[in-house]
Amino acid sequence: YAAEVSLVEKRCLRQFVQSLSEIPFLSDRTKQNEVLTTWAFSIVHTRYFTVPNNGDVCIVPMADFFNHGGVEEEEVNISYDDNGNCFAYSNYDITAGQPLRICYGDPTNPSNLLARYGFLDESSPATFCKYVIPNPSQEVLELGYDPSRMLFYNDGGISQEVWDVLLYQELAQNPQEQLNYYQAHLTGNEALKQQYHEQYFSKTHSTLQKHVDYLVNELEELSENSWRRDLDRHPRFGLLMKHNEFVKCTLEAVQDNLDNMWS
Repeated sequence: YAAEVSLVEKRCLRQFVQSLSEIPFLSDRTKQNEVLTTWAFSIVHTRYFTVPNNGDVCIVPMADFFNHGGVEEEEVNISYDDNGNCFAYSNYDITAGQPLRICYGDPTNPSNLLARYGFLDESSPATFCKYVIPNPSQEVLELGYDPSRMLFYNDGGISQEVWDVLLYQELAQNPQEQLNYYQAHLTGNEALKQQYHEQYFSKTHSTLQKHVDYLVNELEELSENSWRRDLDRHPRFGLLMKHNEFVKCTLEAVQDNLDNMWS
């Protein structure tokens, strides 16, 4: 998932560089300076704010100096008026010397924070389960397919959305049953949904277990091959490995939870 986010960022960088050719007041020397254009893109990409009411992005001087606060570590709240003006309010009385922090993004998605901002938030209580569905249908989205909801928790817990989406995917082999299950979700018929979950538990459990086992094996292989990396050439490799270990610990807790469900 982090790799996918990074690829999207690289694609945006290429588009940014291409767009520079349309700006008449920049010299060719500036446009062709790879170090400078990468720096400019990174400054905007890591410091912009999204205005909630219209989706525009903006740079807010001073506010872009706020650091990231993990879970329950935010001293500052950002808001906007109808004209797009940005306001920063303290969440409580702040004494001299205390940090001023905001939330940079979903605290349950440390991989996204790493890919975009380059740090690991170890206070994250959960992580995206890394179950990726290419071009998800509207039905899957309605069932909760979203990185902020498809979660594995540090204590091994599994969000309900993970089970709901997996079951819907499993029922694709029986379209009528899949439709009935989806309708039960839309109408809030939790009793019928639970019946489906119990009926197909062995299949969804097996699918999820294979998924988790695959991820753990992939991370172990990456760790075993890490000694081959040139740290001078890849200075952030140590941070990436720390992130992988953080995710791996969560996945291993989920493995234990799945094993206990079946025992």
